[in-house]
Amino acid sequence: MDTSSKENAHLFHKNSAQPAGGPSFTVGYPSTEEARPCCGKLKVFLGALSFVYFAKALAEGYLKSTVTQIERRFEIPSSLVGIIDGSFEIGNLLVITFVSYFGAKLHRPKIIGAGCLVMGFGTMLIAVPQFFMEKYSYEKYERYSPSSNVTPSISPCYLESSSPSPSSILGKSQNKISHGCVQTVAIIGPIFGFLLGSLCAKLYVDIGFVNLDHITITPKDPQWVGAWWLGYLIAGFLSLLAAVPFWCLPKTLPRSQSRENSGSTSEKSKFIDDPIHYQMAPGDDKMKIMEMAKDFLPSLKTLFRNPVYILYLCASTVQFNSLFGMVTYKPKYIEQQYGQSSSKANFVIGLINIPAVALGIFSGGIVMKKFRLGICEATKLYLGSSVFGYLLFLSLFALGCENSSVAGLTVSYQGTKPVSYHERALFSDCNSRCKCSDSKWEPMCGDNGITYVSACLAGCQSSSRSGKNIIFSNCTCVGFAAPKSGNWSGMMGRCQKDNGCSQMFLYFLVISVITSYTLSLGGIPGYILLLRCIQPQLKSFALGIYTLAVRVLAGIPAPVYFGVLIDTSCLKWGFKKCGSRGSCRLYDSHAFRHIYLGLTTLLGTVSVFLSMAVLFVLKKKYVSKHSSLITTREKIGMSSSIKKETCAARDRGLQPKYWPGKETRL
Repeated sequence: MDTSSKENAHLFHKNSAQPAGGPSFTVGYPSTEEARPCCGKLKVFLGALSFVYFAKALAEGYLKSTVTQIERRFEIPSSLVGIIDGSFEIGNLLVITFVSYFGAKLHRPKIIGAGCLVMGFGTMLIAVPQFFMEKYSYEKYERYSPSSNVTPSISPCYLESSSPSPSSILGKSQNKISHGCVQTVAIIGPIFGFLLGSLCAKLYVDIGFVNLDHITITPKDPQWVGAWWLGYLIAGFLSLLAAVPFWCLPKTLPRSQSRENSGSTSEKSKFIDDPIHYQMAPGDDKMKIMEMAKDFLPSLKTLFRNPVYILYLCASTVQFNSLFGMVTYKPKYIEQQYGQSSSKANFVIGLINIPAVALGIFSGGIVMKKFRLGICEATKLYLGSSVFGYLLFLSLFALGCENSSVAGLTVSYQGTKPVSYHERALFSDCNSRCKCSDSKWEPMCGDNGITYVSACLAGCQSSSRSGKNIIFSNCTCVGFAAPKSGNWSGMMGRCQKDNGCSQMFLYFLVISVITSYTLSLGGIPGYILLLRCIQPQLKSFALGIYTLAVRVLAGIPAPVYFGVLIDTSCLKWGFKKCGSRGSCRLYDSHAFRHIYLGLTTLLGTVSVFLSMAVLFVLKKKYVSKHSSLITTREKIGMSSSIKKETCAARDRGLQPKYWPGKETRL
């Protein structure tokens, strides 16, 4: 299922293009009446395949949108979330190479249908832990909830008197339409995935199991966990639904004479040396698996001897490392850097960023078709989009926000100066009378604009409720930072970042959209380069190897090492009930920005240099092939009529501005 949709549509037919040098054989073509049901089944196949791509892309997009929710729900660091995200790709690794090689020779619709069933049940399996765990306990201010048998005024400072001492806590640790429709639907999938993530993030994690009237936090609260599990059930059901049509489709469909003739040479390229010829015979559908396996190693050897393919594979792998890491932690970056809620972060990504990617891919295809770009021109467009995209990405370094003012972590309790690493201390003279725990994260926003880790650490003496809001009064640390102010109170939750940060967030969105569009502009040209640098009969296999490499070397490791490095910027860790370290509560905005953007830019730069190498090898091979043919023609001294045919063939095969093949059609 991970091979190209175009390959799926093309190889669904029994009779493929005959390779050069292969034997000729007669093919019977159906009449118009016979072709009508064939076309109907082909439309069913394309529609079903589009729906599969949509369901798969939706599930992958939704997984990215639940990163922060899973962190908070299970109290795990970003590095472990990265492993979970990477493991989403591991299931493909066991079969993808063999499926891509044998898939075209076996019953492809049923193979796709079986893959949909596995994908559907696997996606639903992700949600299972929610139903075997105890209800989410955010511990925060639950003692102040209306259901608690407490007096109207409670002293947070007094309530912490029975808490463990700080030291004890610290001790615990149709061609045109078919090729536009499938890829377009595959791009739409992540949009709905992130929008579904935004919707589920607004719903409380235990919705349907608890009385929501007793929940005292809102989606804007840092302790809020949305119904992360709900989207996986929906995505899994869609995958199961997508499997149904494939079990009703035949193995092959005949193709018309016009399509057979038009596609017979469209995939040939001037860079292809074709030492291996695969002969097609009427009995190919009865070929044994062992007989097909004999060609596996020679085919693999042929691919690895293609320098353009290998260099492009390396460039794509490095670039996808950059993109996978960036996309995985982008919602988290928006939350921590700009103080936005998880729901809003997913919403803007799904509604703004991904449509920009879709538009960029579509624009790249339009440019390829309108200007009829050859393989060298396509490579230049692919390289140019990467260079300009990462140059634009550099501007995001200047669009960051300052750290939130958190007493004892980023500013002193006096609120007058930043706190250096060795000076961080959550305890001060203003809260020395209170026996507070430094392991809890119950942020309170003081009227002085400083956030305190808890109401106890703010030295608050009393509390009262106003609807779902909790007001803390007589907070000595609030007065300690603003002694002239007579209002020593605060409210539950973190203080909002200043208005300048909201402005920076708007600039970030604009630059991010332009960057996404620019980078994706080279998607189709890069894909064309991949298809045209290999033999036609090896395309399915080459795409399988390409997908395998991207998943193994980018999809799995990138979220892990991005998460490990991001964890190093954590200022305040949470703790589980058992005492071990949980998820990060607060990040250093400056360190997070430099790690997240710096690593993305570094990987992108490496991919640009590898893409330059691809263009260099491509041009070198083009010049050598071109000059060789000119010399040969001059020596032979052909007649004028033969010269015209040779020139026409050379123009078609060696210096084309446009291939009428299926891979460039929209």
